[in-house]
Amino acid sequence: MFGFARKLWSEPEPIAASVPRGVRVYAVGDIHGRLDLLDQMLGQIERDAATAGDLVKYIVFLGDYVDRGPHSSTVIERLAGGPSPGFGAIHLRGNHEAAMLDFLEDIRVGPSWITYGGGATLGSYGVMPPAEDAPAEVLAAAQEQFRAALPAHHRTFLKGLRNSVTIGDYMFVHAGVRPGVPLDRQDSLDLIWIRDEFLKSQTDHGKVVVHGHTIALQPEIRPNRIGIDTGAFATNRLTALVLEDTDRRFLCTV
Repeated sequence: MFGFARKLWSEPEPIAASVPRGVRVYAVGDIHGRLDLLDQMLGQIERDAATAGDLVKYIVFLGDYVDRGPHSSTVIERLAGGPSPGFGAIHLRGNHEAAMLDFLEDIRVGPSWITYGGGATLGSYGVMPPAEDAPAEVLAAAQEQFRAALPAHHRTFLKGLRNSVTIGDYMFVHAGVRPGVPLDRQDSLDLIWIRDEFLKSQTDHGKVVVHGHTIALQPEIRPNRIGIDTGAFATNRLTALVLEDTDRRFLCTV
């Protein structure tokens, strides 16, 4: 009898996170200068969307389009050109785009940016990357060359990147959120840089947070977050999360 009562009065099962009915969302992880993988993924998304009928289709790019891989400039060119017909596109800011723009204004960020992949971005724009320990005058010369080489529409695209977007029960960001801080009061630096405090947290953030930034060999699915940075620049594995109603599935280039 008491066991039956406990069953009746037990906590209800949590409601599955969902996106609005009539919408399919494709969230794409960190690209890092791999135009070849981006093109493969966009092809997969277009083929997958052929099954979507009259659904509204969004592609959410989670940031880190540049650095490390060899084709940063052409990745930006592809993304800045807009999505294929029938899709809406939302482009989020990653910490690597932030560092790239910072270097245009302040040579002091140059050594750290170059160390973490910025040299590949400079090279993709035809600028010889300085050594990590290059003197200030060499960094200044590279900065000036980069300013001249960066097309105006690339700069406009990069400056227009968003920090986050919410669709249904999901919040999409590059890195994560600060646990315990309301989602509408998050610091922009946390959204593109946070790591351990967010990754280790079991806090219910109010939305399921979809993010990149931290590499794992396969998507990480937790009750409060889904990580989809599978290290494309090194693994050839660019991953996209597909959300429709309460369903979740993945596309991958490998």
